[in-house]
Formats: sequence, structure tokens, C-alpha cells
Amino acid sequence: MSDEDRDVDIESDAEKRAHHNALERKRRDHIKDSFHSLRDSVPSLQGEKVSRAMILKKAADYIQFMRQKNQGHQQDIEDLKRQNGMMEQQIRALEKAKVTGQFASQSSVDFKSKFIGHSSDSETSEDDSSGSRRKKVKTANS
Repeated sequence: MSDEDRDVDIESDAEKRAHHNALERKRRDHIKDSFHSLRDSVPSLQGEKVSRAMILKKAADYIQFMRQKNQGHQQDIEDLKRQNGMMEQQIRALEKAKVTGQFASQSSVDFKSKFIGHSSDSETSEDDSSGSRRKKVKTANS
């Protein structure tokens, strides 16, 4: 091997090393930026200087919290859909009674009890004080 060939090998080794170092620096910078982005996505950490381990822990806690919150909202949606269906049944029954002129001897309080699940506002207040998640719904008599 001539001296010229060795110079080319050394030069290409130096280039390879420099290229590898540049790629590694780029990778580390990307990871660093990703951690900063994750940190800023967690409300309790926004702008704070914390370790990567703390960022991961708080992010996992926040994800768990948001899952529980989302589950609660999904339950609320299901409850409201159920209430909507019952109120639509009540509307159809009232419209049918109006057309046929056959109002039953039931009062509107009885309708409220049958379709919404409570007979007076005082009962709703008791449900709310006991921690029930029932939503108040406006009706024609409320």
C-alpha cells in the first residue's frame, strides 16, 4: 500500500467519523426537542426545568388522568343520550294524546317521574347532594 492510499483511507475514516458524529448530534438534538415538546404538553410542567425521568412520569400521570376524564365524559354522553330518548318518547306520547284528544289522568309530574326518573325538584336536590351524577334537564314544567 502506498503512502497516497493510506492518506485517502485516513481522510475517509475522518470523514466517516465526522459524518457519524453529525448524525449522532442530530439524533440527540431530536430527542432533546421531543422531550421539551412533551414537557410543554403536560400542564403541570410547562416551561419548568425538570429531568427526563420526571417528564416521562408526569406525562404518564397526565395521560391516565385524561383517560379517566374522557371516560367520565363518555358516561355523561351515554346518560344524555338515554335521557334524550326518554324525552323523545314523552314528546311522541304527548303529541299522540294531543291529536287523539285522549289525555290520561296523569299529571305532568307523573310524566316527569316516568320518563326522567324523578317527581319533584326537591328529589333532584337530594340526588345532587348525595353525589349523584344525574344532569338536570329542562322540561316544559321546569
